[in-house]
Amino acid sequence: MKLNELLQPNLINLNMSASGKMDALRELGKMLSRVSDNIDPGVVVEALVEREKLATTGIGEGIAIPHAKCVCFPENTIAIGISRIGIDFDSIDDKPVSIFIALIVPDNSKGDHLRLLAQISRILKVPEIRTRFINASTQEEIISIIREEEAKQ
Repeated sequence: MKLNELLQPNLINLNMSASGKMDALRELGKMLSRVSDNIDPGVVVEALVEREKLATTGIGEGIAIPHAKCVCFPENTIAIGISRIGIDFDSIDDKPVSIFIALIVPDNSKGDHLRLLAQISRILKVPEIRTRFINASTQEEIISIIREEEAKQ
């Protein structure tokens, strides 16, 4: 499974309004819940918060990958958020986060989330890609960047 197969323009926000970690998780949870009218955003946020209690998903270099398993999701779902101001997210390097890639997978997922997390990390470890993400002006541009990078792998 490739990331670009999961990307939807309506799940990409280039101007997050969150000012703190909980706000960011709420904003991402609401975005993720858009995939179905049957998904309660509160349940999604709770799943992300519970995972975050185990250890921060702020992996450094301005990146956070909040993720969780959730019984209410029928399929793997990704939301992308860009914060123009940066958000304190308790990252391992204590730097603010500007790039958020949130991932929710069904509760019965058998390792898809680990492969997807690895793909996300591989793409975002390149400084030029991070800069392109932050400078993107459309959702389609974000999708195009990911497609380009996946084609190289």
